[in-house]
Amino acid sequence: MHTNSIHQRASQQASQQLVMLQLADSFFPSGSYTLSHGLESLVQSGAIATKTELESFIRILLCNKVGSTDLVASAHAYRASAIDDIEEIITIDARLFAQTPIEKTRIAARQSGRALLMVAKETWSHPQLEALNKETLKGRLNCLHPVVFAAVAQVAGLGETSTLSAFVHSFITGLLGASIRLGVVGHLQAQQIRLGLSEDMAAVCQEASGRSLDEMWSCTPTIDLAQMQQAKLSRRLFSS
Repeated sequence: MHTNSIHQRASQQASQQLVMLQLADSFFPSGSYTLSHGLESLVQSGAIATKTELESFIRILLCNKVGSTDLVASAHAYRASAIDDIEEIITIDARLFAQTPIEKTRIAARQSGRALLMVAKETWSHPQLEALNKETLKGRLNCLHPVVFAAVAQVAGLGETSTLSAFVHSFITGLLGASIRLGVVGHLQAQQIRLGLSEDMAAVCQEASGRSLDEMWSCTPTIDLAQMQQAKLSRRLFSS
């Protein structure tokens, strides 16, 4: 009996890890690969041209915006999803929407969130995902990507820590993928940057779990301006 219990636990853990890898993989069609978060604008202007400048850009965006805003909303959305509180998920989504002042960023987060929900509800058949889709169609839910990601991960069986880790990994690898396509770094340098950001990634996940929604904040003025200028580029690879 004891051996069977150990095997069952190991099997469950392996299953959760595989789900985590599936959600965090760029292969999962959420549309996040179309986003550069202002990087393309900064590259075209010459503000980012080296590995050091790129790593600084990603670290600032991670620590001063994604970690302090998106991840906080994700943590709370996960908890609301765990008790099937749709109204609380709608509230968190609205709070994050209000905390995202740049229109292009809001649009991108909404589009990728809706793409994620569309794929997820066909992959994991679950009443909560159907309910979130209905609220989106009614216009009550903006369906922002960080909120939807948390709900999908919870429904798929991930723990809160794994959910936040998967979200951060997906964000960082997507941004590094964009940097490669923009010609800022090569694959080897991108992997070096990813490893160098590991401690920051773990730290923002831990900090986000302990923050209230009232403690969400962001301060990335240069990146914000770059995101606003992105739409005015005469040629571009990314939507944001």
